[in-house]
Amino acid sequence: MADLALSLAGGEPRPARAAVRKLARHLARILVVVLLGGFLGATLVRVAPGYGVDARELDSRLSAESLRAVRRAAAPREGLLPFYLHFCERLLHGDLGESRLLHMPVRQLVAERFPETAKSVGLGLALAWTAGLGLAAAAVMTCAGGVDLLAGLLASVLVCIPAAVLALLFVIMQAPERLAIGLILFPKVFQYARNLLADAAARPHVLAARARGAAGVRVFLRHILPGAAPQLLALGGVSVSMAFAAAIPVEALCDLPGIGQLAWQAAMGRDLALLVDLTMIVTLLTLLANSAADLAGLGRP
Repeated sequence: MADLALSLAGGEPRPARAAVRKLARHLARILVVVLLGGFLGATLVRVAPGYGVDARELDSRLSAESLRAVRRAAAPREGLLPFYLHFCERLLHGDLGESRLLHMPVRQLVAERFPETAKSVGLGLALAWTAGLGLAAAAVMTCAGGVDLLAGLLASVLVCIPAAVLALLFVIMQAPERLAIGLILFPKVFQYARNLLADAAARPHVLAARARGAAGVRVFLRHILPGAAPQLLALGGVSVSMAFAAAIPVEALCDLPGIGQLAWQAAMGRDLALLVDLTMIVTLLTLLANSAADLAGLGRP
């Protein structure tokens, strides 16, 4: 009645106001975490050993004057706090700065390489969720323990292989490198999804539906899957950040010109501006995925 009276008075109903407040909290949290992530990333780069050192200093053919010129060029031009304040000022004007390593605007580098990473991450997530959720559902719904045993064994083997080693195996076998991201994510998706579906399948209303003779597929679609949906949505948001993390070694070792390879090059070259930009971009994408999963489950019980 209160919601109806509020609606007749021209106001928003309480659920809508709660959704707006939750959306505002998410946006505020995203802004704070992205800026904090950029600052911490800049701090780690600046305090890391070797920052401000150029590899050309190891060239014994350089004269003393040339060596001093190289050191002056590689030396930090400003302190950490002034750098970050100037960076935020440029960011407000849409300027992401210029890569010291590649001598190109960061905006151009990201625009050129992001579609490649988006394709790799999308295919990897599709493979991981198709195989992981499908095998988890089969393991929970079938009475035979063979499916669960074989799928669990496969997940255990894959989770023990480092991402870099798996990427190198794809290079050696000349297999589609993008699928390596899916195999890296598959064990985590399968293990969590199996546990969530098994917990949902053991709930009293699911057992009652089975006792009444309901078909297995109907029980899964109407009772088990909806019961685990909020946690699966949360897992979906987390899997996006895991996919971006897996893209770094895969793209670097498989020579895929994406954001992951760019981040590896920036880390090796200690390109501060590029590293801070990439840190903030990946943080933003991760938070957006997590917030979307959270808001998608807002109306669920």
